[in-house]
Amino acid sequence: MGQIKAAITAVNGWVPDYVLTNQELEQMVDTSDEWIMTRTGVKERRILRESGKGTSDIGVETIKGLLEKSGTNPNDIELLICATVSPDFAFPATSAIIADKVGIKNSWSFDINAACSGFLYALNVATKFIEAGTYKKVIVIGAEKMSCMTDYTDRTTCVLFGDGGGAVLLEPTSEKLGVIDSILRTDGSGSFHLYQKGGGSVKPASYRTVIAKEHFIYQEGQQVFKFAVTNMADVSVEIMKRNNLAPKDLNWLVPHQANLRIIEATARRMGINKDQVMINIEKYGNTTSATIPLCLWEWENKLKKGDDLILSAFGGGFTWGAIYVKWAYDS
Repeated sequence: MGQIKAAITAVNGWVPDYVLTNQELEQMVDTSDEWIMTRTGVKERRILRESGKGTSDIGVETIKGLLEKSGTNPNDIELLICATVSPDFAFPATSAIIADKVGIKNSWSFDINAACSGFLYALNVATKFIEAGTYKKVIVIGAEKMSCMTDYTDRTTCVLFGDGGGAVLLEPTSEKLGVIDSILRTDGSGSFHLYQKGGGSVKPASYRTVIAKEHFIYQEGQQVFKFAVTNMADVSVEIMKRNNLAPKDLNWLVPHQANLRIIEATARRMGINKDQVMINIEKYGNTTSATIPLCLWEWENKLKKGDDLILSAFGGGFTWGAIYVKWAYDS
């Protein structure tokens, strides 16, 4: 028997019904469809509008679909990892709430917060449990209700973000498939270029933090763009070189959907063409930790067993990374 690898054996995504278009945003802030499309590539985004609904509800819909399509009994899941920056509460973990609502009773669970790189961090952690032989069925989900922290009077950020979830089922394989390699990085010096100022232990919630709008996303766009273009491209090229992958060998780049210009710059640096890149930012915007699994879900019917994929992301923290995956099944 060969070395045990962690293979993605099923993928599912879910987004809310409500579509927030650029035309609707034109009525809310000083912006235009042309301005948004030129700078971001976002045409519309999905928003969870129902009162009392949170990230766990997105997670529940996502994982219910994953279990159903894979024919998996909830009781067989041994670990659930949820990547999110928009938890239902500061505590308990959103993963625990999702597990309870879905009926996953024989597992343990925890959340990971690595901003837009969260899904990659969670996938890497889950992979180690599979490779070690500790578990045989692990779910990794990226789920976000970014609308809860988006200031819809700030045209620089409100055009970017949407709500949604994407999840994968990981299982062991002895074939040369699954998660092959990963490179993950963090640079905390970038923390204050992209963050939520209020609500943590440094600035607990108060009437002052609310009035100052410090519970919304704060972003210094130019700094984030510069770091993202450089690091997301560099780490993608690094993992290609480390695994002797030529541009023609790569079937798909699965990039974090933050900004179309960042995606295009990464693809150029890797030497690949547009036909090798999964892009759905125009439909969903930036769903943070959910963007990569949402891409896998939408492109699932185009993926073939043995396809070479690079998953690449950059996010607040700063966090970034790339994971090399050999796809494990035909759709």
